[in-house]
Order: sequence, then C-alpha cells, then structure tokens
Amino acid sequence: MAVKDLATAEALPNEGAAEAVFPNRHVALVGTGLLTVGVALAATNLRPAVTSLSSMLGDVRGSLGASSTWASVITAVPTLCFGLAAFAAPWLGRRLGMARAVALSLTVLTVGLLLRVIDGPAVLLGGTFIACAGIAVCNVLIPVVVKDSFPKKLGLVTGIYTAALSAGGAFGAALTPPLESWVGGWRPALGAWALLSIGALVVWLAGARHGAATRVAGGTPTRNARRSLARSPLAWVITAFFGLQSLLAYAVMGWLPQVLQDAGVDKTTSGVLLAVTMVLGVPISLLVPPIAARWSSQTPMVLMLGTTAFAGVAGLAFAPAAAPGLWVVLVGIGMGMFPLALTMISLRTKSSADTARLSAMAQSIGYLVSASGPFLFGVLHGLTGGWTVSLVGLLVVVTLIIGLGSIAGRPRTI
Repeated sequence: MAVKDLATAEALPNEGAAEAVFPNRHVALVGTGLLTVGVALAATNLRPAVTSLSSMLGDVRGSLGASSTWASVITAVPTLCFGLAAFAAPWLGRRLGMARAVALSLTVLTVGLLLRVIDGPAVLLGGTFIACAGIAVCNVLIPVVVKDSFPKKLGLVTGIYTAALSAGGAFGAALTPPLESWVGGWRPALGAWALLSIGALVVWLAGARHGAATRVAGGTPTRNARRSLARSPLAWVITAFFGLQSLLAYAVMGWLPQVLQDAGVDKTTSGVLLAVTMVLGVPISLLVPPIAARWSSQTPMVLMLGTTAFAGVAGLAFAPAAAPGLWVVLVGIGMGMFPLALTMISLRTKSSADTARLSAMAQSIGYLVSASGPFLFGVLHGLTGGWTVSLVGLLVVVTLIIGLGSIAGRPRTI
C-alpha cells in the first residue's frame, strides 16, 4: 500500500469516528517475486536485535557491571518500544508511502544496532530502543503490504513472512555466542547483525515498487469504516490476544537462556535451545497461516497450540532439568500463535484499510501490555531467587491466551 494512503489505517483506536477520512485513490506495491524476497529479508531482521542480546545477556551484564534491574529493563525495552513506535507507523505509511516507510524503518534499525555497541549500559539501552523503533514500524506495515499486494496469496505470503521472522530470531540466538569467539567480543558479535539489515534494505529498495492507482470503492468512508475500533469488542479481544502471546514470546526470548543455564545447561547449548524455539517457528509459520485462512474458525488451532505451550512452560517450571529439550520444543510449537495472531488480524477485517487500523491497534496497545512480561519475569526472579514463580505466572498468561484466542478465532469480521 503506498500512498497518502494507509487509508485511515490511521485512525488509531482512540481517534473519533467522524475524523476518519479515506482517500479516493489507492496505490499498492506490486506483488512481485522480488517484493516477496524483500518482505522475507525484512522479516529476518525483526528478532535478532532481541535474541542476539538475550543469548549474551550474562556476558554483557558482567562486562558492563550492570545491575539485575538493568537486565530486567533491557529485556522489556523491545516490547515497550514496539508499542510506542507502532502508533507512528500508520502516519509514516500515509506521509511517505509504504516503500519509503519500510525503508526508513530498516535504516533506523541499522543505526540502532550499530549505536548500541559503542559504549556502556545507557547507550546499549538507547541503541536497543532505536533499533526496536525501526522494527516496530515494520511490525505494523509489512502485514498490510502482504494483504494489499498479495490478496490471492494471503496465507502463503503471511507464512513466508512469519517463517523468515522466526528464522531470523533463531539465527540471532544460535549464532551470536559462537560469533563472539570468532570476532573477539560481544560488541562486534552484536554489531554484526547490522549487516543483515543493510542487505534487507538493499533488496527492499529494489523490490518495492508502486503500481498504477486504482479507485477505492466509494469516495467516502462507510459507517463501519468510520466507527472507532475502540468501540469494537472483537478488536479489543484480538488486541489482548496479540498482546499476551507477545508477552509469552518475549519473556521466552529474553529469559529462556538464563532459565536453562540455572538448570545446569551451558551457555552455548542454552543459546542453541533458544534457537530451537525460533527454528520451530519456520515450519509452523509456513503451515499455520494457509491452514488458518482456509478454516472458517481458528479456535481449534488456538486450543492445539495453547495446550502445547502450557505443557512446555509447566515442564520448565516444575522439572526444568528433566527434559529441557522437550520443554523447549513444546514451547516453540506453542509460540506458533504469533503467525496465527497476524493471520487473524487479516481474517477478521474486510479491507486493507481495516487491516492497517487493527494491526496498529493490536500491535501498539498489545506490545505496550506485553512489555510488562519480561520485566516482571526478571523482577520475580530477583525477589524469589528462582524461576518457578515467574514460570507459574506464564502459565496463567497461557491460560488467558487460550481463552481470548478461542473468542477471536470465531468466524466474523469487525
């Protein structure tokens, strides 16, 4: 979607309905094979900023002499930033067009990745925030590009996007610890991920091209389009579902290596096991969106994935050393709720404009809610001296995810 145009994707949930003004003309990005590659490469950059740091968090904290509170804050920064910056994404899409907005976000990501390794704890925190601001814009806009440019291949391209996202997270977790040894320290190891974002930027600039303008049906907004999403119970359910599954995912990405290390797993292996949870997202992401798009109700899929996640978290809580590999696999499968949540955002809306509005609402508010997860997970560990209470809290979260996802999965649109 390219335009002045994110058709009031704009209207964030708190905006008045009467203020929504849809443009009469709409220009989408051309859905070519090169654009698909650009979407996939952009997606590979949306998790390494988080997983590369979490896999090295103990070493980074020790090197900088940072406190446990700082460690809790740094794990919460990504989701907090995703929530705050997501509010700006529709505005950027309108002002710059989708091609330039995504390109700008990849540039900001690159700057943040480089900046965060040049100094101490405060600079690392600030650089991470900047990098995640770039990620946040892609988080909101790329699903809109997918729906708008590939309307007949929505499930397939959503699967490619989320599979690439999972693969990028896996690479960040698995490769950063050995990369530290190869390049001589955690700073160049973390900074090296800027090369991936530069490569994605180059391909995106080559592949993101706007097509011919076409008339949008109706020159004025419909009654439903004018209605604020804040008045839609379904929009709030989807937002809560998205936020809580993100809370689970980022608590796992931020703290799983430390949980495993405290259970007796070495640093390199714990990074690999975190990568396993990400790698499992690749086949799951390729399977879940196409299947979900064909099913009238996604509730059965929510129940299957949610039950699997519950079993994995329960294993980590009560018998972490018994079968860490099994628990990690179960959690990784359960985290397939992320591509399902993205797919439901598209399935529960009637147009790309509504998709953009719901995507902005779900990701801005949802990520702000989920930011509390990694922080509280670490705080509870600091207060109790163990991980059991933190993990029991995640079990409560998974239970809520199953309930909300079951409601969101019912076949209807906003």
